[in-house]
Amino acid sequence: MGDAGEGLIDAESRIAERMEELERERSERRVGDLRDPEAQRQVESLKLARKEFERQLASTTHEHRRAQLTQALAEVERRLAEAMAQLG
Repeated sequence: MGDAGEGLIDAESRIAERMEELERERSERRVGDLRDPEAQRQVESLKLARKEFERQLASTTHEHRRAQLTQALAEVERRLAEAMAQLG
């Protein structure tokens, strides 16, 4: 009976440690989210724009439109790099 009790205590302590670890991870994410929500929103918006331009570029055959999309994609990449630098 003593061994079973020790195993139960070990399991409970592992669960408690895991719960503390999860709470610590949540609090770290919250701190990161509070850092600069506007910059984070801008990064997410630019990532979506990049995906959309890449999708359009993959399906476009007209050379003039491909050139426009390539330039737009380069601009989005430049802005994304700046926004990521602001976040740190």
